[in-house]
Amino acid sequence: MTTIPIDYETLRLIWWLLLGVLLIGFAIMGGRDLGVGALLPFAARTDAERRVLLNVVGPTWEGNQVWLIVGGGVIFAAFPPLYAVSFSGFYLAMIVILLALILRPVGFKYRSKIKDTRWRAAWDWVLFIGGFVPALIFGVAMGNVLLGAPFHLDGTMRAFYTGNFFMLLTPFALLCGLVSLGMIVTQGAAVIAGRTTGPLAERARTYGSLAGLLTIVLFALGGVWIAFGIDGYAVTSTIDGSAAINPLGKSVELTRGGWLANYGHYPWMIAGPVLGFAGLAGAVIGLRARLRLATLLASSAAIFGIVATAGLSLFPFLLPSSTMPEASLTLWDASSSHLTLFVMLLMTAFFLPIVMLYTAWVFRVMRGTVSTQSLEKNPNAY
Repeated sequence: MTTIPIDYETLRLIWWLLLGVLLIGFAIMGGRDLGVGALLPFAARTDAERRVLLNVVGPTWEGNQVWLIVGGGVIFAAFPPLYAVSFSGFYLAMIVILLALILRPVGFKYRSKIKDTRWRAAWDWVLFIGGFVPALIFGVAMGNVLLGAPFHLDGTMRAFYTGNFFMLLTPFALLCGLVSLGMIVTQGAAVIAGRTTGPLAERARTYGSLAGLLTIVLFALGGVWIAFGIDGYAVTSTIDGSAAINPLGKSVELTRGGWLANYGHYPWMIAGPVLGFAGLAGAVIGLRARLRLATLLASSAAIFGIVATAGLSLFPFLLPSSTMPEASLTLWDASSSHLTLFVMLLMTAFFLPIVMLYTAWVFRVMRGTVSTQSLEKNPNAY
């Protein structure tokens, strides 16, 4: 439409960037809660210490999940074909994630209802599952995006997914899952070390340092695997960023190490993996040096860099197809209409600053060290 002041190609690129921001935002903010949950049975040894950890993330975990919910909404509204294929094809994996995420609020509410050791120990493991499983499966999902999903489109653009849940658990995808788990555990350790004291904080620093070092190794191994072990996708036909939606209107080829091509075309993209490695190294150093804010910033930067590396490597693909490469979804042929993207951008420009300001205010109010003494003064503590 000529009355829209931003051209279609630019809007598509803006929404690709905004989707990336939302996914990174959830990985950082939601990663705080998932990481603490994954460390709960190990970093905390007593009931009092575990209550401290619950109350470190308890006041803010619901708000942090909004990033994930909004991300799903953006996929639905801005990239409907991606929503149709991914949410149907990865249905079982998403159900597992949702069930694990649902366990967390139940665990928060019920753990302290009964003063029984076995009761609370059982809920501790439920909370661990609620942190460990999503952190792992999110990475497995990203690994499968890099490998390509087994789907194809017919002449009417109907999508057919030919895989199953267990086909997602390939060695490379599991490696990506471990990278995701490692970076989120590092983030959780940075949160615990920054908001608690004593032996609890020391154990978190130990686990976080180990997780950070292991993630560096796994992230590097993933890069080598991408370069020499799997095929990347590339559009070989002319790309028209303003063309109508038609995923079948292009040609695609696969080449070994093809996901690294963008770093040759756009050298600035190397900032993604560099930030990932530097952030992990900074988090490990910060944990050992007992730095608080600097460690959390470094671990957050690592998550930003690692998730950005995946997105930048894939560009412009959103979801490649392993069984019908020409049906792969890209941001140029799988978006909503020009008008829809523009209206969504206007609404985002209005509401996003409000959400950001409110989130900042909540974290400012809830800041500070959490201890057993502070819990005794708080009748609403978990």
